[in-house]
Amino acid sequence: MLSDDRILQLALAAVENLNQELDAGQKLEVSPDMPLFGANAVLDSLQLVSVIVDVETSLAEALGFPLSLTDDHAISQSDSLYRTPASLTAYISSRLQSAGK
Repeated sequence: MLSDDRILQLALAAVENLNQELDAGQKLEVSPDMPLFGANAVLDSLQLVSVIVDVETSLAEALGFPLSLTDDHAISQSDSLYRTPASLTAYISSRLQSAGK
């Protein structure tokens, strides 16, 4: 099983990958609590999708199996798992624990 620290590293790396595509004046200040989704979001919808796909890909490589972050279970959460890298990490960790992985 991946540690929370490792999952967070994967989430932050996905945002850093996005940063590489942005112009110098558009670079994001990457942190566990940066708002990815919601009223104060720093990402537009396409950027958010890019980050989610990048995290899913990295997780599949690290775990050896896919974990969807856009399935019904993920979408139906009362608090959006996409709020911050930290909230995304908590969701992934919870899913892995409940799956016994």
